[in-house]
This record gives sequence, C-alpha cells and structure tokens, in this order.
Amino acid sequence: MIPGPRNLITDVPGLKVGNAHDEPLKSGSTVLIAERPFTASVHVMGGGPGTRETDLLAPDKSVAKVDALVLSGGSAYGLDACSGVMDGLRAAGRGFRIADAVIPIVPGAILFDLLNGGQKDWAENPYRALGRAAFETASEAFEIGTLGAGTGAFTAMLKGGLGSASFVLEDGTTVGALVAANPMGSVTTPGDRHFWAAPFEVDGEFGGLGPDPSAGLGRTLDSRKMAIMLARASDVAQDRANTTIAIVATDADLSKAQCLRVATAAHDGIGRATVPAHCPGDGDLVFAVSTGARPMARPERDLAQIGHAAALCLSRAIARAVHAAQPSPGDLLPCWSQIGD
Repeated sequence: MIPGPRNLITDVPGLKVGNAHDEPLKSGSTVLIAERPFTASVHVMGGGPGTRETDLLAPDKSVAKVDALVLSGGSAYGLDACSGVMDGLRAAGRGFRIADAVIPIVPGAILFDLLNGGQKDWAENPYRALGRAAFETASEAFEIGTLGAGTGAFTAMLKGGLGSASFVLEDGTTVGALVAANPMGSVTTPGDRHFWAAPFEVDGEFGGLGPDPSAGLGRTLDSRKMAIMLARASDVAQDRANTTIAIVATDADLSKAQCLRVATAAHDGIGRATVPAHCPGDGDLVFAVSTGARPMARPERDLAQIGHAAALCLSRAIARAVHAAQPSPGDLLPCWSQIGD
C-alpha cells in the first residue's frame, strides 16, 4: 500500500473536508461531507466522550446513511457546530426527506480546549457559525496542523492539531484518516523529537527521524499539559481535558456493521501513536465511513485489510497533526517545530 496523491482522507473519491477556526478563541471546527449520503458507524474507547447523534450509527438503528460528520473544539459548546453544518446542508437541499421536510443527518464529536489560553468569554456560542463556515469551505484540498478542530488541541507535551493520511491498497481501494489530536498522553517519546508512530511513517511525512533508539520507554508519564491544567483547574477538571476524535474512510462498499468493525480496528492507530491512550479522561472516538463505490471481492479478508490500513493511517495522521502544528500568540505549549534536535 502507498499513500494517495494528497496523503489526505480526501484521496477517498467523493469526500471533502472543510475547516474553520477563530484565532483569538483558539478553537475551531472541521466537517467531512461527500457527494451523496454515506454509510457510517462509530466506536468509542475513551472514558469521557462528547457526542451528538451517534446512537443512530449503531448497526441495529434504522438510519442507513448520514450527510456529514463533524469534529469540533469547544467541549459541549462545540456540538453546536453540527447545527451550522445542518444549516448549510438544508440550504443546499440536502438531507433525509419526509414529505416536504428535509432533515440533514449530522453526527459529531468534540474535544476539550476551553483552558488553552484562548478568549472564551463569548456572549453567543460561536460554534454554530464555525460549523457553517467549515461547511462552506469544504474541498478535496485542505491544510493540516493548527486548523479546524485541531486549532486549540494539546498533547501531553506539545501542541496537538488536525492531521490526515491515506493509503491506496493493492486492489485500488483507498483508505484515509482525519483526526483532531488532543490526547491526555504524549505523541512523542521523552525528549519530544521522536514520534511513537515513527515505525509507520512513510517518506518522512512527519520529520523522518525514525523510531527512538532508547529502550524501556513509557514508564514515565510526564505532561506539560497536566501541569498547566492543574494550575488552571481542579484535579478532576484536568483529568477530563482531553480527547482524540477521528474519522477513517474508505471507498469500499461496507455495511454499518462492517464500518463498526473498521472503527474498532482503527483505535489501534490511536494506541500506537499516543501513550497512554483510551484513558478515563479521554473521549477517544473513531467514526468509520464508506462511500460504497467499490464492491469487495473477498469481504472477510478485504475487511481485515481495510481495518489494518485504517489503523496505520490514523497513527500517521496523529503524528502529522503534531508535526504540522504552528505557533500562535498566547500558546501555552510549544510546537514540535520549536523543539531543538
């Protein structure tokens, strides 16, 4: 398998991504849309998720397809970004139709970035407008790093961000990942130069330094983020100020149950790129999407390969998010680019 031409989730034909952010707010929103409604499911492994409309993605629920997925900063406030995306879809005449009613189906997930140094004293929730703006900018080409839902994200030691990656499999199937990385854990090994995901890096896409040559890693859990949160909030609050939220996608024709299996497998990508992962205070969540364009010749074997590729793409996307993060005024944590060799 090799990366797609953009090395983005939009290498999956028909997908588009839109981002919007507010610099003083230090937060933003991201939307994934497609040319037509798509099949999706979700799997949650973190202890503190924040979601909207995710129950309907279970295989036994009657809604077959959705119109968009949203990732957003803003904690519970950020769920209103889904409303902005709904506004945009409705204006475009898109959604589930019942007689004269048009109802866009827009599940979403949020991360906590309310204590990152941004201006959070708004009089009106800004996330509905951010969601609409993200929808209006959706395209096949988009930037990663300090953008969209990753604008105000932190890892344990460095700024987080928005990341993406893709693979094209030997049979032509495309798999991609999109992530807003804001975990409790670290994405880099001690010293902050080497990425935990380094064994899965392709063509130097996040610095090309290779794996950390040290042994016995992972036994200490240093966290600049935790120190900052302890200074700003109670012990309970800082334990909940995290989350990695992601979307993995493929053009293979998958059912909702098969999407759930891919979402479950893709969580391995979080565990390989973040130490520790899936903690009680993380809301780690992965959506899985199928555009249904390519029938599977060998469903069971192909599904295993797609899940494996999704996990690899997600690990790479997390590292790419941190590698691409850019400094901005008022930052509370450094970027990877600011850490010396």
